[in-house]
Amino acid sequence: MKYLISVVAIAVLPWIATTLYAENTDSSDSRGYVTAGFETNTNWYQNDSKTAATVPDGNFGSNNHLKLDYYNSKFSAGMQLEAYAPALVGYSAELKGVALTNFYVDWNDEDFSVTAGTFYDQFGSGLLFRSWEDRAIGLNNAVTGARVIYSYKDILNVKALWGMPRYGMKFSETQVKGADLSFVLSKLIGLDNTHIALEGSVLDRYEALDADRITDGCLPNATGWSARVNAESHGFFLKAEYVDAGQKYYYNTSYAGEGEMYHKKRGNAQLIETGYNGNGLGVNVSLRRLEWMDSKVVTQGASNVNMLNYVPALCTQYTYMLTTLHPYGARTGEITSRFTNSGEIGGQIDVFYNVKRGTWLGGKRGMKVHANFSTYHTIAEEGTFKPGNLLFRDISVDIEKQWTKKFKSTLLWSYQEFTPSYGASRTTWLSNIMVADLLYKFNSSLAARMELQYLVTFEDQKDWMAALVEVSFAPHWSVYAADMYNHGDTKVHYYNGGFSYSKSRTKVSLGYGRYKAGYICSGGVCRQIPAYTGANLSLTMLF
Repeated sequence: MKYLISVVAIAVLPWIATTLYAENTDSSDSRGYVTAGFETNTNWYQNDSKTAATVPDGNFGSNNHLKLDYYNSKFSAGMQLEAYAPALVGYSAELKGVALTNFYVDWNDEDFSVTAGTFYDQFGSGLLFRSWEDRAIGLNNAVTGARVIYSYKDILNVKALWGMPRYGMKFSETQVKGADLSFVLSKLIGLDNTHIALEGSVLDRYEALDADRITDGCLPNATGWSARVNAESHGFFLKAEYVDAGQKYYYNTSYAGEGEMYHKKRGNAQLIETGYNGNGLGVNVSLRRLEWMDSKVVTQGASNVNMLNYVPALCTQYTYMLTTLHPYGARTGEITSRFTNSGEIGGQIDVFYNVKRGTWLGGKRGMKVHANFSTYHTIAEEGTFKPGNLLFRDISVDIEKQWTKKFKSTLLWSYQEFTPSYGASRTTWLSNIMVADLLYKFNSSLAARMELQYLVTFEDQKDWMAALVEVSFAPHWSVYAADMYNHGDTKVHYYNGGFSYSKSRTKVSLGYGRYKAGYICSGGVCRQIPAYTGANLSLTMLF
């Protein structure tokens, strides 16, 4: 009953926000205005003997978010209320109950801003520090504290912050304080068509430790830094970053009362991104090495969203069903009873090319071609750049072609190779995946899209096939039906279907289906989910 009351209460609040919004949107009103956003994802679960899916207590899960913001000239303030009644299966166990999780006030002038309360931010690429929210994976490590930013003539940007990162529904006792500086050298010396920026960051993380851990040699403070250079000229760009993440402590799994209980490791990372964009061609090369780069809000927290930095998988982020069966997650260093791996080394090359109209290959309407090659290995010897066992490799090509005003096709081929042992052995599994994505517009209000997919492999659960049909009735309705079938081994169908309705700033969707155990990824970061079967209601409202 308490969960039902919570959901009803949080659902009523958008109506209040709407009233405030209506009263304060007059442009002549000096009182400012209010915006609001409400989102709910609610599942009803049922047992499924085919997939061994079980249900949580009450057969029910519901994630709810309400965000309110007030704006008046240079001043803004806001809050976020969350209710997990209880959380959907697969989300962190720390997400439970109802809480006011975010609250802030902010003053933003042309060259100066100050924030008190809750905020999100990052230094550089995020390898040293990033606080952000991603509801798809249940992550919110917002920092509550204070932040000051000062800019001078687009030449100098200085940022300083202090606060306590969020862990679960509460803010942790861990403290972070740091500063970030960006100096645009090209502006100072008057280079009009070239951008050169020198950047640097420092971050200190403090976590109170018990006496036993201090006795074992652990220190409460870990100070890290990063140095970066960004350059761009006439379509060419170069970004380079070096990160020293400070001292890390990993439990000695072989400890038996002798020797050190914790392994002391110093985290570090190197990232280079370079390429060219222009004349219909885009080339992006990324090279990255990670060593002991896991950074946690709470050292001994087991949650899969216990993150203080951003270490995404630098490879193609797929959305098609069969291409995401075994997504890659970056390896940041781990010590287990059977295997020690200090991190990963590898990279990717992305190539985009727009074939011009009127050419023999582009035809009347042109064509888009994209190719990607990515490969990552363990680090064979700690402290070196020597690659070890293969972790992941992907070669893919996709071609998008508008054949007529009504018909467009996208064809994709992906060759994926990965290690089921996370690099502990040389054994790898191979998959060849083919996708045809076909779109036909009958008229301005009716369109149909079909996906046909096939996966060929001799490992794991052998071959898969999948299909999806989606029909859109613009501007409001959309219906879909999909099935993913493992005909090579289990003979199980993972079917789902549903519809959605959109009007103005409101969207509601309802679906039912069977979902495979695996991973959900967003922005290169993944969370693991168990198999489940049931109905889903999703509602998003913006005011």
